[in-house]
Amino acid sequence: MFWHRIYLHRYFYLLMLPGILYFIIFRYAPMWGLTIAFQDYNPYAGIFGSEWVGFEHFKDLFTYDYFYILLRNTLVINFMSLILFFPVPILLALMLNEIRHSTFKRLNQSIVYLPHFLSWVVVAGLTFFMLSTDIGAFNKILNNLTGETIAFLSNDKLFWIIITLQNIWKDAGWGTIIFLAAIAGVNPSLYEAAVVDGANRLRQIWHITLPAIRHVIIILLILRLGNMMDVGFEQILLMLNPLVMNVGDVFDTYAYMQGILRGDTSIGVAVGMFKGIVGLSMVLGANWLSKRFGGEGIM
Repeated sequence: MFWHRIYLHRYFYLLMLPGILYFIIFRYAPMWGLTIAFQDYNPYAGIFGSEWVGFEHFKDLFTYDYFYILLRNTLVINFMSLILFFPVPILLALMLNEIRHSTFKRLNQSIVYLPHFLSWVVVAGLTFFMLSTDIGAFNKILNNLTGETIAFLSNDKLFWIIITLQNIWKDAGWGTIIFLAAIAGVNPSLYEAAVVDGANRLRQIWHITLPAIRHVIIILLILRLGNMMDVGFEQILLMLNPLVMNVGDVFDTYAYMQGILRGDTSIGVAVGMFKGIVGLSMVLGANWLSKRFGGEGIM
């Protein structure tokens, strides 16, 4: 019976096959490499020949002098992104949806999408040319007006803000795609009924649009919580300098320095596994809370 159903729907399974193979080859098969976190990995001996050390690398990670600094930096950058960045695509999508002229609307959408396609190298370069003390455009203007400059890129009090602003500028426009698609699915008759009742555009957004896309917002928020231990490695690495290491060093950069630069692959894998477990726990917890209070979850 099972194989008969598969045969009946064979064309659908053929369409799914590339995606299934992708996840098997690039997602599930590499999970075998997680065993390196429990070994004193030697690339010459390989996974099967390396010495098994159990949880020794996790113990070293949790007793590392700067572990709590790494944890603080990672969580603060992500929480700032969650609080300041996450609402921006929603607001931007609502604003774009209010544009009635189709050509002007498409033009604005294209403009806000463009930064997403720039590499972090380009974004970091633009940040340098805008904020550096010697050639930065902002500091040149400030120097002409006040005779002073501000060391934006070497000020540890501004590092988290700059990282968050970079994320907003680069990806807020791209994040509107899902919300615009959700808004497009709202029944137009609801707006017509609201107009008859005398509701203005702001009330229509508050009472119709936002409730209609609430489930999309919740699902994306839950998925976002799963990445709370992930910080854009390339972005952070490009923006780091010795004066901001105390606020910019995160688990991703620590894993890179230990696993790649120093050749300690095991500790790098242990850091990645720790991040994955924390992320999974946060997704499951947020999903449970969402269902507990009557919302929709992802599973």
